Parts: sequence; structure tokens; C-alpha cells
Amino acid sequence: MQQQENDTIRVIKSAQTMQYALVLNGLLVGVAAGGVAVVYRLMLGWAEDAMRAVFAAAHGNILLAAAWFVVLAGMALLTGWMVKAEPMISGSGIPQVGGEIRGYLSQSWPRVILGKLVSGTVCILGGLSLGREGPSVQLGAMAGKGLSRLLHRVRTEEKYLITCGAGAGLAAAFNAPLAGMLFSLEELHKNFSASALVSVMTAAVAADFVSKVVFGLTPVFHFDVTGALPLQYYWLLVLLGMLIGAFGAFYNWATLRVQALYGRLPLRPEMRMLVPFLLAGVLGFTVPQVLGGGHAMIELLYDGTLLLNTVLMLLVLKFAFSLVSFGSGAPGGIFFPLLVIGAYAGGAFGLAAVQLCGMELHWVNNFIILAMAGYFSAIVRAPVTGIILIAEMTGSFTHMLSLSTVSIIAYVVAYLLRSEPIYESLLENILRRQGIEEPENTGEKILTLAVVRQDSDVIGKNVSELTLPHNCLLVAVRRGKQELIPRGDTVIMAGDTLVALADAKDYAEIKEQLQNCCS
Repeated sequence: MQQQENDTIRVIKSAQTMQYALVLNGLLVGVAAGGVAVVYRLMLGWAEDAMRAVFAAAHGNILLAAAWFVVLAGMALLTGWMVKAEPMISGSGIPQVGGEIRGYLSQSWPRVILGKLVSGTVCILGGLSLGREGPSVQLGAMAGKGLSRLLHRVRTEEKYLITCGAGAGLAAAFNAPLAGMLFSLEELHKNFSASALVSVMTAAVAADFVSKVVFGLTPVFHFDVTGALPLQYYWLLVLLGMLIGAFGAFYNWATLRVQALYGRLPLRPEMRMLVPFLLAGVLGFTVPQVLGGGHAMIELLYDGTLLLNTVLMLLVLKFAFSLVSFGSGAPGGIFFPLLVIGAYAGGAFGLAAVQLCGMELHWVNNFIILAMAGYFSAIVRAPVTGIILIAEMTGSFTHMLSLSTVSIIAYVVAYLLRSEPIYESLLENILRRQGIEEPENTGEKILTLAVVRQDSDVIGKNVSELTLPHNCLLVAVRRGKQELIPRGDTVIMAGDTLVALADAKDYAEIKEQLQNCCS
């Protein structure tokens, strides 16, 4: 009991200086998370180069090809064993981070970092169609958690540092600090408070600097985009947004269906990895372009020499192989593969527009980057992040109007088709498989924040009139630079930030209820 009281006092006291400490800690997390993400990126680059060298050497050599299939089976069993030993390294890692921030999951940061680094590298060495960005988010988040534990931070600050690490991991993976910040706040933290915004931005910029020191200043994509799309072609953007939105909804449905199908296979969970690894071996000797994250496929689009039939064939194969790879539970993300699929969908649309509408060929690259942003928005349902991400990755902010048009239309279409955001659905599956409904009661206290929106019903009400969630205590009302002690007659104003104290086990529910109260 005395320990719980001390913990509560410590949390309240730490809140007074946390906003400023988070900036320094965000910097430390950014360097640590950026370093881990850079190591992972280097390991995957080596693994993909080695994989392609093996296929080049084994082409036409039956003995070497047979030996490679034996090695693939061994890598599949190793990966399956690692996932069984540490289930939190399975899949992308982004749903696990979201679950931890919301209070449903608790990951062992050293086991996840080591397991993800090794197993993710093995998967890319095997040729699976998985991305580095989702795992980089998880690795960065676990670096933030590890730093929090080493510095003995309270749980409230730890959640901020996990968010900082997640944004830093994405920034280092994509050389995109703004997208890293927006994704971690829009998709994971679900809160754009000043404390979160400044600290996550600091972490993302620090991680981006670490990444650029190693990989240079070159953007991830090098599309030769001649200029902004003329207004005469904007009617095509409406059609593209609608098609991409429907395609994104289908991707979400198919991903969940494939996961369910794997669950019904008459194989032990660790044996299911044989399916994508052995399929990767077959594709490596037939269509090697679809292996790995997809950088090789993107390079094929650079010069615009692919025919429409070839683009459609590679699109279908990449789509199917990505589903098989990710659905198995192999450690790796869908982030980059879905961007590659979106790029090929946009390329196919652009080439069709050239043939059917007489559009000039050099505008096809515009449709490639527009479809990437729209596809991301439809699948993840984070349109702001999608727009900024593609702008940063291509090194050009001259297409904001067209990017926004396609992304918003795709977002709305996916919503109308009742497609749930993919990471939310994946988190629900994880919680269901593990039988998790709420975290254990540890007695720890966490501060949760909610900003009063401009159209909120609570504006003008006294604190005594608020219907607050049960099992929480309103400890402060932040108004600009002031921090008011809430009294019964304290009037709530638009823009206020309500600060509530809750048990760790009730954090997820109370956070959601408090934000609904203020929205």
C-alpha cells in the first residue's frame, strides 16, 4: 500500500517537469532508436544482396538449387521456433506497439530487439516479401522502453518514450522525420498534445540524422517526376482514388483471411513458416523481382519501360506473395510491400490512361506516387501520414494538392466499404489469440491526457458537471502555459487539456473514454 501511494505521488510530481524532460529524453531515444533501426536496415540490405547472389549462382545448377531449398527449410524452422519462443516478434510489430501504448500488452524489450533483428534478417535472406519499416517501428519503440527502464522513468513518461522510439524508428527506416512523427502520433499515440509533439519530433529528427550519416541524403525513391499534374487530368485522380480505396479495402480483407487460413492448416505453428520460405525458393528461380521488400521492383518502374501486361503480372504476384509471407506470422512488415503494390497499381493506371485517354507518358510517374499515398491511406487509415510520407520519400513537396485529393478519396471509399484500419484489426487478432482483455492490476499509476475539441459538448461546463470515466482522478487542467488545479466550479474551455490519473490496468479504457468525452 505504501509503495502504491509513493508511486502516485511520484507520478504527480513528475508531471510538473515531464514536458521539459521529454525533450532531452526524446533526443536520447532518437539516437538509440535510430541506431537500432540503422543496424536493422544494414542487416536486411546484406541479407537481400546475399539472397540474390545465391539465386544468381544457383541458376542452372541443380545441386546448388536443391541445397538452397534445404537451407530455406532450415531457416523456416528456425524462424518458427523463434516466433514460438517470443510471440511478440511475429508480424509487423506495429500492432504490438499500439497494444503496449494502450496498456493491453507488455513486451520484453531486450528479447524483442534481439529476436526481431535476427528473425527479420533470416526472413529477408529467405526472400520473403516483407518490409523493414514496421519492424523498425517496433525496434525503435523497444529502444525507447529500454531507455525508460534504464533511467527508471514512471509509466506515464515511458509511454511517451515508446511513442518517441516508434516515430524515430520509422524516420530512420524511410529518411522521413515528419512522417515518423505523424505516424506515431496519428496511428499509435492517438494524441497530438504539446508534450508528445515536441518530444516525438525531437526523436524523429535525431534518428533521421543518424540514418543520413550512414545512408546519405538521397531520398528512398528516385522517381523522375517532371512537375505537378495538369488540372486537365484531375478527373483521373477521382477515378484513381476510388479504385485505390476499393483495392486497399480488399487488401485488408485478404490479409485477415489469409491469416485465418494459416490458422486452419494441419501444421504446428512453427511448421507453417515452410509455406512462404519454400514458395520464395520457387519464385526466386522464376520471378525473382517479387522477392524481398520490393526495392528491386521499384527500380523497374524508374525508367518507365515496362509494358502494361508486365506491370499487371508483377502487381498480382507481389500482392499474392506478400499475403502469403505476412499471413504466416513471419517477422516482417507490410509497410513497404504495400507501398510497392500501390506503386504498381498507380503505374498500371497511368499506362492505361496513356493508351485509353492519350495522356503523355511522362505523367505516369505522378500516378505511381499518388497511388502509393492513396493505397497507404486506404489500408492504414492515416491519410496525413501517407501524404507527408510519400512527399518526404520522393524528396518533393510540389504534389501536395494531387496527393491530398487521391488520399482523401481513397480514405473515404475504404471507410464507406467498412474496412477497418489494418493495424487495429491485427491488434484485435493478437489480443484474441492470447486471450487478453485487460492488463493485470499492478497498482501502477499513469497519467492520460485529452484535448477538448472546438466542438466538444463539455465546453462551458463546470468540472463538477463532467461525466468522467470511473476509476480515474482529474488532477489538472492545462490552459496554455497555465496548469489549473481542477475545482468543482472550474469552467472547461476549448483547447484545454484534461490530465487524469488512472491505474495501469484501466489505462486503455479510461484514455478512450476521456478522449470521447472531449471530442
